[in-house]
Amino acid sequence: MSDAAHGVARDQLRAFVERIERLEEEKKTIADDIKDVYGEAKSMGFDTKILKKVIALRKKDEQERMEEDLILDTYLHALGMIETPPEE
Repeated sequence: MSDAAHGVARDQLRAFVERIERLEEEKKTIADDIKDVYGEAKSMGFDTKILKKVIALRKKDEQERMEEDLILDTYLHALGMIETPPEE
C-alpha cells in the first residue's frame, strides 16, 4: 500500500475510534441520567426494582408477555408455589 493509502486508512480508523469514544461518553451520560431518575423515584417512595421490571415489561409486546406469564405460572404450579394450574 502506498503512503497515501495508509494515510487514508489511518484517518478512517481514527474517525471510527473517535466516533465510538464519543458515543461511549454519551452512553455513560445517559446511564448516569437514568440512575438519577431512579434515585428521584426512590426518594419519592417508589420501589426501583419494580420500576425496572415495569420498564422491561413495557419493552415487550403483549403476546410475548402473555407467553412468559403462562410459562411462569406453569413453573410455579409445578413447584407448588401456586394452587391453580395455568389456563390453556
